[in-house]
Amino acid sequence: MARITVIGSASMDLVVTSAKRPGAGETVLGESFKTVPGGKGANQAVAAARLGAEVSMIGCVGDDAFGQEILNNYRANHVVTDHVEPVTGMASGTAHIILAEGDNSIVVVKAANDYVTPDYVDRAIDVIKASDMVLLQQEIPEETVVHVSRLCAEHQIPFMLNPAPARVVPQSVIDLASYITPNEHEAAIMFGDQPLDEVLRRYPNKLIVTEGKRGVRYYDGTQEIVVPGYQVEVVDTTGAGDTFNGAFAVALAEGQGIRDSLRFANRAASISVTQFGAQGGMPSRSEVEGSL
Repeated sequence: MARITVIGSASMDLVVTSAKRPGAGETVLGESFKTVPGGKGANQAVAAARLGAEVSMIGCVGDDAFGQEILNNYRANHVVTDHVEPVTGMASGTAHIILAEGDNSIVVVKAANDYVTPDYVDRAIDVIKASDMVLLQQEIPEETVVHVSRLCAEHQIPFMLNPAPARVVPQSVIDLASYITPNEHEAAIMFGDQPLDEVLRRYPNKLIVTEGKRGVRYYDGTQEIVVPGYQVEVVDTTGAGDTFNGAFAVALAEGQGIRDSLRFANRAASISVTQFGAQGGMPSRSEVEGSL
């Protein structure tokens, strides 16, 4: 069983569905409202756990009702929560999501997630050192991402950075990462107007760019490879990227090659969008393997 440590965010997703996305200053009528557990770190942890990995989460929640719901959800999905602590007097993170016109728009309030500091991470060093893969995102402080990259390099632990939400990533983190998994928008933020094919060649078998329905693109040291996606009827795209990252980490940690790991991750992500909620459609191992 692959041992994966996720260092990142947790939130409660407040989800509105609407036929139309409001413009600036516009009010529209929504169709439904739900609260569901989310946050990029939590989503990736749950995705990896459902796919059969032994997953430990390092993160923070608030000392509010949302925080308790998030903890209960981790445990229900067999994610180890020994290093997830409530922050006294602080609200849990929230994500405010509008589902409209076949896609989503999201505003994230980090709240307790800002307390995932380098010192906080250091208290879980034994868990990190025992990992086959460490998985990171960018809904926690940048200094923590930099610190974890150095920590993993020091102890020779592979780590994957999902650079979302999009922001410029320090060059030191890019250099130390084992895998970096931006989507097209995030890659443009990271590398500016540099042609994507040139950037991919600079980071062979490291930079993995997801392109939605078109699949995933990377450079294998000899040629550019496109691993195609799967065509499905989309219900909710929220969490598809997190499912992809969790699945990709599981397959790599188990020793699968990059192309096979990407096929596995693409299939998991395609299944996830057929149901509602960031975590609602995340598949089990048997669902993915049975449909490949």
